Amino acid sequence: MKREEERNEARDAEAVLGINYGLLGDNLPAPKDVIKLIREKGIKGVRIFEPNHEVLEALRGNDIIVSVGVKNGDLVNLAQSREAADNWIQENYVPYYKDVFIDYITVGNEVIPGPYAQYVFPAIRNLDASFRAAGLYENIKITTVVPTNVLGTSYPPSSGAFSNESASFMSDIIKYLTSEVSPIMVNVYPYFALVSDPTKISLDYALFQSPTPIFMDQGLAYYNLYDAMLDAFLAAAYRVTGGKDVAIVVSETGWPSAGNPTYATIDNARIYNNNLKKAFRKGTPRTPGLARDTFIFAMFNEDLKPQGVEQNFGSFYPNMKPVYPLW
Repeated sequence: MKREEERNEARDAEAVLGINYGLLGDNLPAPKDVIKLIREKGIKGVRIFEPNHEVLEALRGNDIIVSVGVKNGDLVNLAQSREAADNWIQENYVPYYKDVFIDYITVGNEVIPGPYAQYVFPAIRNLDASFRAAGLYENIKITTVVPTNVLGTSYPPSSGAFSNESASFMSDIIKYLTSEVSPIMVNVYPYFALVSDPTKISLDYALFQSPTPIFMDQGLAYYNLYDAMLDAFLAAAYRVTGGKDVAIVVSETGWPSAGNPTYATIDNARIYNNNLKKAFRKGTPRTPGLARDTFIFAMFNEDLKPQGVEQNFGSFYPNMKPVYPLW
């Protein structure tokens, strides 16, 4: 069977539901055991934040769709040097691509807005050119990961617009990715929106549990905050492209199970992520029926992250026992 046929067989008909696999813990299991658990649980996609070679080795021969991150610290060099881009590919892609289904290369994680935002687009273009020159572009999508705070306006969703700090960077990147038929990746966290404005956002709205629409926007009914956040981002992206289709992958979404007794509980995390599993194939009010590749955050509770909720987004404890039923 040709590799492309194998890749298509590994994918669902519509979209992949995967998981973010971070390594910021001093008590995490070996990557080979993690990948075995991922396969046993039927998780179809994995996003890693950097090209960790031990993890990539563990992924060899598995039918898992993979997103590999370029470290933020490498952006300046990659933006300024085609040779650096060539070397990155030779070190982190060429040794693995025949045995690992690497679909996405993410050039920086939540760099926009910020002091390194200017390097994202040049780094994407250099890696793009290097992949093409090496004849390796066919199955790869080169993109970046942005947070929803690239938006300056998000309510109502139809008014979504990028902030002044982000607009020029996002415009260049989205126009380019759209021309290359590559998606933009976005991290969507209703949890953080809720805790930042609990007087205006209800817990049921954030957890996909509202039985009736919370509001109407241009004739579209919004029952949950996740849809509203995605559609606001879409509206901003459509403004950039003049209404052309913009592909989006949800690179992170999830809910912490501890660290804030008011909202970060095991029960709320279970409810959010299980409802997300049902909802992600349905699309949003703006794009009904359009499923998107979506990566739940995260695989493990990671004890080297900042104390509080950041340490408690895991679906599993480091001993590989589930925090709550999900997979």
